Amino acid sequence: MFNAVIEAPFGKVGIRTGDGAVREIVYLPESTRAFAPDCPLAERAVAQITRYFASAQVDFDLPLAPLGTAFQRRVWDGICAIGAGEVLTYGTLAKRIGSISARAVGQACGSNPFPIVIPCHRVVSASGIGGFAHHGGDGFFRDVKRWLLTHEGVSIR
Repeated sequence: MFNAVIEAPFGKVGIRTGDGAVREIVYLPESTRAFAPDCPLAERAVAQITRYFASAQVDFDLPLAPLGTAFQRRVWDGICAIGAGEVLTYGTLAKRIGSISARAVGQACGSNPFPIVIPCHRVVSASGIGGFAHHGGDGFFRDVKRWLLTHEGVSIR
């Protein structure tokens, strides 16, 4: 169950909260029913994500649940250091965080429970846009990634 589902330029965004933290942010298709936040933390998340949709230059300050493995958190911290309008390849991010595996970085990106707030869309393949949210190939998720990158002024094929 979501605490809020909001309209997004590419469909909807669902937000789950619990125990004083954001627990998950999910990209949802247009057909999903939107509804207003049901708690103050969901209201805060909605406000910040909505500001991002208006301008990519938003700093998020949401409490995030301590999810993921130590390696995933290291990757997600590395992602947070990538500014709006910038991209890194999986391999470059791997080197920055002291990993030898671009593939492992890609898997950690796909497991990110807080997209937009932890902007995993800013990590791309050396040969193009790459996958998104553990979805390869064209379709809804890659279209979301394209929208997010275009919104930030990045053009990737």
